[in-house]
Amino acid sequence: MERRELFSFLSSSVKEAAGESKNETVIIRPPYYNDADAFVTECQNCEAQCASLCQEQIIVIGKDKTPYLDFSKRGCTYCDECATACPSDVLLIQNKRLIDVTVVINKNKCLSWQGVMCFSCKDPCLEDAIDFKAMFMPEINNKCTNCGFCIGRCPADAIDIKKAS
Repeated sequence: MERRELFSFLSSSVKEAAGESKNETVIIRPPYYNDADAFVTECQNCEAQCASLCQEQIIVIGKDKTPYLDFSKRGCTYCDECATACPSDVLLIQNKRLIDVTVVINKNKCLSWQGVMCFSCKDPCLEDAIDFKAMFMPEINNKCTNCGFCIGRCPADAIDIKKAS
């Protein structure tokens, strides 16, 4: 084993111990469904109207032909357009709810938690759901709607999406 490989191995072990391992992939569905299994059964023959009408262009059709949300550039405004467009009633306005994830700030990656003045997550937050203790140390409060606008704006990729508990 070369010295470089050893240091890479040790570095990855330390990061994993600190909770910085890669997030498991979380499939984020539009917030208008009642039955998650309906995506697999009903969306196979659909023409993806939900994705084409999404104002924020965050609905992506996966390889399995089901819609999921991609927060890498923008977030969800809960505009109801995807539910209105859904021809197979997988997405219905009456099933509207918060997006089924938990958004958390990874303190080990966050620039503010490391003493660098950064408000990138707070600025796009429509609900004022990010509080700062003193000048630094952002935390997500209970106003969070899991819309995802903060995620793509973080320069340190420090905002994680977890399965809702």
